[in-house]
Amino acid sequence: MARSILITGCSSGIGLCVARGLADRGHRVVASVRHAEAIARWPHVDIPVVQLDLSDDASIDAGLAAALSHTGGRLDALFNNGAFGLPGAVEDLSRAALRAQFETNLFGWQVLTNRVIVLMRAQGFGRIIQNSSVLGIAALPFRGAYVASKFALEGLSDTLRMELKGTGIAVSLIEPGPIESRFRANAEAAFRRFIPIETSVHAIAYQKQLARLNQPGIAAPFTLPPEAVLKRV
Repeated sequence: MARSILITGCSSGIGLCVARGLADRGHRVVASVRHAEAIARWPHVDIPVVQLDLSDDASIDAGLAAALSHTGGRLDALFNNGAFGLPGAVEDLSRAALRAQFETNLFGWQVLTNRVIVLMRAQGFGRIIQNSSVLGIAALPFRGAYVASKFALEGLSDTLRMELKGTGIAVSLIEPGPIESRFRANAEAAFRRFIPIETSVHAIAYQKQLARLNQPGIAAPFTLPPEAVLKRV
């Protein structure tokens, strides 16, 4: 049976792959992207795409309304996926840096999820799928902001699952390791924006981080294609 699903973070990588894969299976997919220019270059004419910036409540509301206009007001599932990584030592993380990381990786997800829960309660069913990370259960040096956002997501999701027991709404977590995507490119931009790379006591380590972020090809030998996540959705 075809299901309707809203997927966030579909400009590239996991979101783009999952949107295409679920549509090919016959499901009614609505993809969302953060920036309007990404809509102009959206490659799949058979999959509707809406703008939804997880750091902006008004954009979340508008994006969800637009998505529901494509599904007849019904939503069987939400795949929360839009996120970015912010490299940097914990002692170099400013309030602004942490806020930016959490606005997109946690707060925006929670706002969108809460909006969708209202709809799913009225329907009497639904599934919320959270694309977390292995870094939501294990820490890694120089990934403190991202790790913290994913640890928080894990806790909220586990609690939400218990609170929604008996409603017909399920909550699932996916915890992938490294995946082929634009994650490193996006992480480098955030790194340069928020972290004092040259003046930090970690300057030498940061040069190694930059080299890794700019390394061509896969980041680690155990990196998987985004289809690995598609299989779990």
